[in-house]
Amino acid sequence: MGARPFIVAIDGPAGAGKSTAAKRLAARLGFALVDTGAIYRAVALAASRLGIAYDDDARLAALLPLLDVRFEPVPGAGQRVLLGGEDVSSAIRTPPASLGASAVSARPVVRAGLLELQRRLAAAPENRGAVLEGRDIGTVVFPDADLKFFLTAAPEVRARRRFEELQAKGDRATFEQVLADQLKRDRDDSSRTVAPLAAAGDAVRLDTSALGLDEVVERLGRAAEARLAERGRRA
Repeated sequence: MGARPFIVAIDGPAGAGKSTAAKRLAARLGFALVDTGAIYRAVALAASRLGIAYDDDARLAALLPLLDVRFEPVPGAGQRVLLGGEDVSSAIRTPPASLGASAVSARPVVRAGLLELQRRLAAAPENRGAVLEGRDIGTVVFPDADLKFFLTAAPEVRARRRFEELQAKGDRATFEQVLADQLKRDRDDSSRTVAPLAAAGDAVRLDTSALGLDEVVERLGRAAEARLAERGRRA
């Protein structure tokens, strides 16, 4: 059996820049990208469409084996998220979907049900490596990841980024609403009993408040390339 693909874990709260940085880093390294947050968002979307309450463990457990969540590369634009063949890339990025993802991700039955899927997507033999981003990648999904990052930023900075993103999509939510939703999600994610949002002890921490995306990706890229070279020397 060959060596496991090189795993990069990127954790942090909403709005810290994880998703965009992960996409850029995966492209730079030629790695697969596993957006675990998108998986939980897809679960929340499917549950809401079926009228399943986010705390209904029995119905959520029955739903999970039926879900077909996949990532499809889009040349020059990262990837899109498919749910049962439907492109839900935009539908899972709304404020209600964000809160729904936080709610279902707090359910042990959901986290247990999706853990193996996340690991399988990342460790597929055709992958040279994989970048995973979420909230418990370095602590739960891949505690033995080859490299771990924890990105964060001031709450107001993160809310402003999200607000501008929503405005560009035509969403009419106010900045105050976006900030309130984000603070609630921060509390929910950090206080849940199962896999709470937390930095792994060996994670490289990076505050992105005053950093542009290019600088963030450059810092992550340099660290990853150094670690890859080190692994190559040990092989």
